Amino acid sequence: MSKPRTHALSDLLDELEGTVEGESVRVEDVIEALGHSSFASLMLVFSLICTSPASAIPGVTALLALMVFILVAQMMVGRKSLWLPGFITRRRLSSEKLCKGIKWLRKPVRFVERFLKPRFTWFFHRPWIWVPLILVMALTLFMPFMEFVPTSGSIASGVIALFAASLLTRDGVLALLSLPLLAVIPVTIYYWI
Repeated sequence: MSKPRTHALSDLLDELEGTVEGESVRVEDVIEALGHSSFASLMLVFSLICTSPASAIPGVTALLALMVFILVAQMMVGRKSLWLPGFITRRRLSSEKLCKGIKWLRKPVRFVERFLKPRFTWFFHRPWIWVPLILVMALTLFMPFMEFVPTSGSIASGVIALFAASLLTRDGVLALLSLPLLAVIPVTIYYWI
């Protein structure tokens, strides 16, 4: 995994914004901009998109859940480079809604990243890292159904974003804090549905 960076989350938003050209952005363009081996960055970006106003687009929550599921599965088997099927990489996101989402995320991201730093990094090694990865995979299985429950998909994506931010910044404290949320949300959604 890459070394933690100062303002890593804001840097990601900058990189994501840099992919915006024309009226829409292909998923493949986002992956190319962030790098096929940047699993933590890609997980964070996919989940942040789903917490933003861009998630209002029908099908976005389900699509991003599928992408995160595939991404986590490949992390668990030790792939060095992300692969996604063509029907996902060819999908397009509205540039206008994506930019609105990025703008909306900047303030909370700037606030959160002030508190993130490398801590408890042992948690990011096997077998410990398997616990949150399995919980993230379980949560993504529920996310397509969350499109029927207003804001629930954004909440689930926000929790995945917390874990992804901990991966990117190597902050084991944040990773540990995300565990109960990753475990509780699928159960809560199950009872809502």
